[in-house]
Amino acid sequence: MSQHFLLSAAARSLSEDRIRAMRDDEVEATFAKLRWASNKGEPFCPRCGCLIVYDCRRSNGAPRWRCKACRHSFSLTSGTIFAGHKKPLRKYLLAILKFCNEVKGKSMLALSRELDVQYKTSFVLAHKLREAMASEVRVLRIGGDGVVAEIDGAYFGGYVKPANLKKDRVDLRLAENQSGKRQVVVAIRERRGRTITRVFKSEAESRRFIRDRVARGTVLHTDAAGEWNVLEAYYVVHTIDHEQAYSYNGVSTNEAESFFSRLRRAEQGHHHHIAGDYLVRFAQEAAWREDYRRHSNGEQVIAILKLALAIQPSVDFSGYWQRAVSARA
Repeated sequence: MSQHFLLSAAARSLSEDRIRAMRDDEVEATFAKLRWASNKGEPFCPRCGCLIVYDCRRSNGAPRWRCKACRHSFSLTSGTIFAGHKKPLRKYLLAILKFCNEVKGKSMLALSRELDVQYKTSFVLAHKLREAMASEVRVLRIGGDGVVAEIDGAYFGGYVKPANLKKDRVDLRLAENQSGKRQVVVAIRERRGRTITRVFKSEAESRRFIRDRVARGTVLHTDAAGEWNVLEAYYVVHTIDHEQAYSYNGVSTNEAESFFSRLRRAEQGHHHHIAGDYLVRFAQEAAWREDYRRHSNGEQVIAILKLALAIQPSVDFSGYWQRAVSARA
C-alpha cells in the first residue's frame, strides 16, 4: 500500500525551527527575492520603476529604500497586502507556515494564541492570506476542447434550529420556514487542473458565471440537479444521478465533492461559522488548498507569500479600523 503524501518526508520541507533560526537579513532577503523576482531580488521603485534606489533604513532598523528619480520611499511591503504592517516580518512568515500546516484550514483563535497576538489581528491576517490565494484564479478560465470539468454546488449558512417539541417542528425544506441567509457555493473543478468557486443565492444564478469561466468545448460532468440542464446549450454535459450511483462509466463529480468535503471539515472542525459575507473567502481558501494538496508545506508558504507580495492592499480590510476605503503604504 502506497504512503499518503502528507505522511511522507516530501510534504515537510519547512519547519518552524528553521524560520526561527533565520537571521533578520535572511528573512528580509526572502521577502525581497519574491517581491522583486523580476529583478533577481534587487529592489526597484514601485511607483516609477526606476532601478536606482538608495538604502535608507528606518531608525528601528526596518528596511526602507528611496527612489533617485521620484524620491518615493518604500519598504519591502509598501503597496502590497502587508502594507502598514505592525509585526516583524519573521512573524508573518511564521503565520503563513502555521496557516499552511493545517491541511483543512487554520483556526484564527489558535493562530492568535500561537503568534501571541490579538484575535482580531489573526482574523484580519488570515483573511488577507485568503484574498492572496484567491488572486491566483481571479481571471482564470479553465477547460478547453476535450477537457473534463466537474460542477457542483453545496449550501452553507442559514441554519434554523428545530423546535424542542415534535408537535412544534415545521418542515425546514420549505422556503417560508427558512431564514433566507442560506447561500450556495458553486465549484468548477477541472480534472488534474484548478478549482474556481463563487457564492450565489441559488445554483441557477451561477449559469452566467460558469459560461464566463469555462471555455467552450469543455466536457462538463454534473449531478442530476435541474439547474444544470441549461448548460447543454453551450457544452457537452454528462449527468450522474447520485441516487443510482456516485460514478458510472467515467462520469462523476467526485473531485468537486472532494472540495466540498474539505470545506465542510474546515467549517465543522475549525471555523464553525463561515456563512455570510466571508463565505466566499473560505471557499476560495479551500479551493487553493485542494489544488496545492500535493505540494510540500515549504512550497505552499512560498506560493502564498509570493501572491501576497504581488497584489495591492486588501479590498476587504483596507483602513478597516478607521472605516476608510484606502490604506496607507
